Amino acid sequence: MIYEWAVIGAGPSGIAAVGKLIDHGIDSQKILWIDPTFTVGDFGTRWRNIPGNTKVQLFLKYLHACHAFNYHDCKIDFELNHLDPDSTCYLKMMVEPLQWITAHLKGNVHAICGSAESLALNKRNWHISLNNTIYEAKNVILATGAEAKSLSYAVPEMLPLYYAMDNTLIHHHIDTQDTIAVFGSSHSAILVLRNLVEAGVKQIINFYRSPLCYAVFMQDWILFDDTGLKGTAADWARQHIDGNLPKNLIRLYSSDENVGEYLPKCNRVVYAIGFERRMLPIVHGLGHLTYQEQCGIIAPGLFGLGIAFPEAKYNKIGLLEYRVGLWKFMQYLDEILSVWLLYPA
Repeated sequence: MIYEWAVIGAGPSGIAAVGKLIDHGIDSQKILWIDPTFTVGDFGTRWRNIPGNTKVQLFLKYLHACHAFNYHDCKIDFELNHLDPDSTCYLKMMVEPLQWITAHLKGNVHAICGSAESLALNKRNWHISLNNTIYEAKNVILATGAEAKSLSYAVPEMLPLYYAMDNTLIHHHIDTQDTIAVFGSSHSAILVLRNLVEAGVKQIINFYRSPLCYAVFMQDWILFDDTGLKGTAADWARQHIDGNLPKNLIRLYSSDENVGEYLPKCNRVVYAIGFERRMLPIVHGLGHLTYQEQCGIIAPGLFGLGIAFPEAKYNKIGLLEYRVGLWKFMQYLDEILSVWLLYPA
């Protein structure tokens, strides 16, 4: 069978892609959906206990933006439905309805558990290698997610970012006598700093390149929407970074001199300066994978979506931002899917 579309990845962007394809009239039986576990990707496994920076109302807009999700008929009254729409929440509140939607969509499309190993274009169809089987699809959407970046040189023991951001896990991976270096000043870095301060570690050294940046909610748009601090991270930073610095926290500009002097004093390191594309599957014939940042096109019939392939868009004052977030993925699909439908292999 040759599928009309294959979606690789079942995190929030992959879920949105499957739903919107069905909304655009693609026969659900001609959609191939591939994921190792179908547990809402890293969002549902690594990040569920992390305080989000998205307002509840935008999570709810995402859930109701796709008719194929059938969320309006869901019989489970999730806690998310009763939260203050103008507040932020732990991501697990959104994971629960996303898992329900995943199960609903899986029952309508051809879902395969596994990791796509490679893609190759052959006779104008994409051949997807998976578990010693080749599947064919006319079009493919890569929603494969991203990994936290890591330092490129030898350091003391690295503490994975998803452990350090999770205040329920971090206590199992640190000691109060630790001296821990934290690189970064973004949302993730601030959450790490807060967790380490509250855990009472001996010393935290925060290496940063730029001053803190806060999102500003304008009348109909958000200044620094994709780079600025929001929610509980912004509240904590205003009080404890721009206000009174905790006694066990030192902040230093991340110069070669400062890193060279202070990093050797640390026995653990958290690197919280962003994410990079997860480079699976291999796409034969394309070499280094690139994409059109305004429309997600990688090659004829091959498209990228989600945190691995974010939309680049200028805001109202001309700043270029890379849009990452569940509602942004849904908005992007609404704008661009009609283009993808007309750009087959």
